[in-house]
Amino acid sequence: MLISHVCQENSLGDPWRGSVGGIVDAPIEKVWSMVSQAKRLPEWMPMVETCTHLEGVEGVPGYVRLIAGFLFPQENGDRSWIKERLISMDPLLHSFVYRMETSNVGLDGSVNSLKLIDYGDDSTLVDWSFEISPVEGTSEESLIDYLGFLYKSCINKIVGAIEASSTKY
Repeated sequence: MLISHVCQENSLGDPWRGSVGGIVDAPIEKVWSMVSQAKRLPEWMPMVETCTHLEGVEGVPGYVRLIAGFLFPQENGDRSWIKERLISMDPLLHSFVYRMETSNVGLDGSVNSLKLIDYGDDSTLVDWSFEISPVEGTSEESLIDYLGFLYKSCINKIVGAIEASSTKY
């Protein structure tokens, strides 16, 4: 079951913000195991093809990864890529924050936060929020809507990824 929302805050010159939430029909520990491991990102993020370790230790602030795939359509048909740095990770609170350091998609400096909350009955609330510097030539509403759609599709895929991985191992 997925319950979602996208919200945005409008203030001239302020960062653009939004959030998406959804209920995943799986226990919080299984969801955390899936979403907290960089190598598993392509399993639940449909538009990501690769997630490559660049520096640091996974799960430790400062860890840097390179994500590539078709997250954002490129005019020349090339894959989009984003170099992300882990700002914080708290396994006890089931949350992490990444900052987009550089990319070919124009979202440098953006911050994404993901938090899981035990929703009872072996289900988990996934709360994904994002803060983006205004992007010249793009409307706030269209970018927030696109990111909301993108992240909702990720949340939708988590259960299937968990089920698929349980048959592998």
